Amino acid sequence: MGTFLGHFVPGLSLALLGLWHLFNTIRSYCLKGPENFSARFWFPFPKFKHLELISILFFSLFAIILLTLDFPNFNISSFKPDNLEHASMFLHLIIFACFALFCELTLCSDLFSGLIGILSASVFAQELFLLHFHSTDHLGLEGHYHFLLQLIAFVSFSSALASASFPKSFSAALVLSVSVMFQGCWFLNMGFMLWVPGYVPKGCVSNTSASLDNNRRSVVHSSAVACETPGAEIRAKALANLQFSWTLSAILIITCALCFKFSGKVLLPKIRSSSEYERLFRQGSDRSAAATVEVSASSDQQ
Repeated sequence: MGTFLGHFVPGLSLALLGLWHLFNTIRSYCLKGPENFSARFWFPFPKFKHLELISILFFSLFAIILLTLDFPNFNISSFKPDNLEHASMFLHLIIFACFALFCELTLCSDLFSGLIGILSASVFAQELFLLHFHSTDHLGLEGHYHFLLQLIAFVSFSSALASASFPKSFSAALVLSVSVMFQGCWFLNMGFMLWVPGYVPKGCVSNTSASLDNNRRSVVHSSAVACETPGAEIRAKALANLQFSWTLSAILIITCALCFKFSGKVLLPKIRSSSEYERLFRQGSDRSAAATVEVSASSDQQ
C-alpha cells in the first residue's frame, strides 16, 4: 500500500462507507427515537439490500489478491511482510462481511448481533495491531502520519466494542461512523501529502522523485518523505497536526448538519400536529362553553 493508489482507493472507500453509516445512524435515531434505536454495523441499500456487505467482501478479496501477487510487479516468489500484513487487515473484513451476510440470509441477525459487532471491532483491532507493530519502520514525517492514523484506529476499535456491548447507545454508534469516515479522509490526505511530490511540505522531498543535494549526489531516504532540516520536519509535522484537526472539524460540521436535517423532518410534523390538536381542542372548548351558555339562558327563560 506504499503508493498513492494504495492510499487513495481504500481511503475513498472508507470515507464513503463512513458517510453512509453516519447518514443512516442519525436517520435511524431521529426516526425511531432513543427508546427504539439500536446500533447497526451495516445498512441495507434501498434496491439492493446486501450491497454494502457484498461490496466489502469483493473489495477485500480483490485487495488480498493484489497484495499477494505484489501488484504491480506480480512477483509471486517475493515474500514481503508488509504486503501480508495489509492483506491480514482485509482478511478480517472478509470474516466480518461473510458472517454478517450469512446471518442475514439465515434470518439470525438479531440473535448474533453482538457477535457481528465483535467481528467489526476485530477489524479495527487488527488494523491497530499491525499499524503499531508494522514490519516497515515509518520514520520522520511518514511515521507521524501513521501515528495519527493509529489514534483514529483506536477510537474506531473502542467505539465498535462499545456499540457491540451497548447497542442502544447512539453516542457509540455515532463515534464509530465518524471515526470510519475520518480514517478514509486521513488515508486520502496521506496519499496526497506523502506520495504526490507537488503536495510534499516545504523543505521536504519525496522519494518517488529523484532528489539531489547541492553537490549533485543522490540522497537516499528511508521513508516516503524526508525533510532536509530538523526545522522543516517540525514544520511539516505541525502542518499534519493542523490537517488532522481541520479534517475532524469538517466531519463534525457534516455530522451536525445531518442531525439538524433529520431532526427537522421529525420534529416539525410533530409540532404541526400538536398545534393542530391544540387549535381543535380550543375550538371544541369554545363550542362547549357556548352551548352551556345557551342552555343556561333557555332554562332561565322557562
